[in-house]
Amino acid sequence: MIGIIPAAGAGLRIQPLGCSKELLPVGSRDIEGVERPKAVSEYLVERMIAAGARRICMVISAEKSDIVRYYAARDYAAEIFYAVQRRPRGLCDALFRAESFVHAEEPVLIGLPDTIWFPENAFHASVEQGPGVNLVLFPVKDPSAFDAVICDDRGYVERVEVKQPNPGSHWIWGAVTASGRAFHDLRMLWESRHREDEYLGHLLNAYIAAGNPVSATANGEHYMDVGTIEGYHRAQDYLRTRNRQSGELRSTEFKSGAA
Repeated sequence: MIGIIPAAGAGLRIQPLGCSKELLPVGSRDIEGVERPKAVSEYLVERMIAAGARRICMVISAEKSDIVRYYAARDYAAEIFYAVQRRPRGLCDALFRAESFVHAEEPVLIGLPDTIWFPENAFHASVEQGPGVNLVLFPVKDPSAFDAVICDDRGYVERVEVKQPNPGSHWIWGAVTASGRAFHDLRMLWESRHREDEYLGHLLNAYIAAGNPVSATANGEHYMDVGTIEGYHRAQDYLRTRNRQSGELRSTEFKSGAA
């Protein structure tokens, strides 16, 4: 299983920064008893590894060598390697920079490195859907800022509304799973459309129109876009509250067990 993380974007919504936006510290982790900052993209890396990814390809630009340094200094239960997108040409172009590393018979995980979502195991149910393209859906308050997903009664995607005002659903895709074969088919379709699709939602609509099924799993609970300063602050507040509540729960369980 391979994970693909498009991390070449300039992060214009949250500039100026002193590092790549994928390395923004959000929350923390414990390292040998010492609390250390945690990069926002690590949440996605951890979720991919937990879902079974043993190789993760990060697609970066030439200016983002700090991402390589950051991940080279840490040990993960997956091989992390890199492909380069020299110029910003959209999400589809970034994703397909990794195509040569994808085997037809292996599952593919796709996520956005400046987002954090829960539950941590949201990839699992989507992978279990089997071959093809499967979207992991999350509810949000303002779906017009994202790719809203419209599904039929059987859970198949009818269309993706890309950053549309007043979309017909408050569920958005926050992650994607696909078979390697379906990923290659998407690449071929993108090529046949003269690489005109920047957003994945537009390409998925063309894929569906060509008669290919795309399923959706609406098992997401919470989704945070950390690519804006407002989203960054909300993510910090949410994780702080979540960690505090988790600590209180563990304390209550300990006291109950000791009684």
